[in-house]
Parts: sequence; C-alpha cells; structure tokens
Amino acid sequence: MDSTQQPATQVVVELSGCSAHDAHAVFRVLGRSFASDRTDDDVPHDAAGGRPTVWTSTIDVAELRAEAEPMHLTAPVMAAVQGGYWAVDRLRDVLAAAFAVEDEGMAAGDQEKEVELRLASR
Repeated sequence: MDSTQQPATQVVVELSGCSAHDAHAVFRVLGRSFASDRTDDDVPHDAAGGRPTVWTSTIDVAELRAEAEPMHLTAPVMAAVQGGYWAVDRLRDVLAAAFAVEDEGMAAGDQEKEVELRLASR
C-alpha cells in the first residue's frame, strides 16, 4: 500500500452462541466506539422456534468516537470478525478494552482476514 491509499475501514461482525442481551451488549460497545449500521435502540431478538441465531453488524473503524469501557456478559460470546488487517486489529483492541478476548482461530487472505474471538466478562 502506498501513502495515497487508505486502509479498508469496514469490518463485518457476526455474533453467535449467545443471548440477545449479550449480543446487544457487544453491539453497544462497538456502536459507542465506532460508526455502525445498528442504532443503540436496535436490540437483537432471538429467532422463533429455538433455532440458532447469528446477529450481524457492519462497523466502520475509521474514527474512534469513544474509548470502550468494561461491559458485563452473562455468558461467553463467539464473534467472527472479517475485514482488512488494520481494521480487524483496531476493532479487536476495542473489544479487548471491554471484554476478556481469546483468539479462537484466524483465516488470512491477501488483503483481508477473519478472526474468531471468544468474548467474556473480565
């Protein structure tokens, strides 16, 4: 990348294996720190019939609006995070300020990577 190119700033976040309450807590942290396609009152809801639910949001990490503060989760949350290397790392840093974060896996490409993160309360 030369000095005239800007890094990709959009990251797709998918949350699974958690309650709607915990998904909302993660999205609130991200939405307060960065621009998001979810509003603060966009509360996730469980799917009917007890089927597994995956919640998705696109986060733009170009500008940090506020530092993340620790947030309580009732149980661990699995987060799949996909985007450019710089953007994914920046988003992970914000998550690490709010939660205990464990790397569960990574797939890397030329310009993007996907990481699997396990988020829990500190």
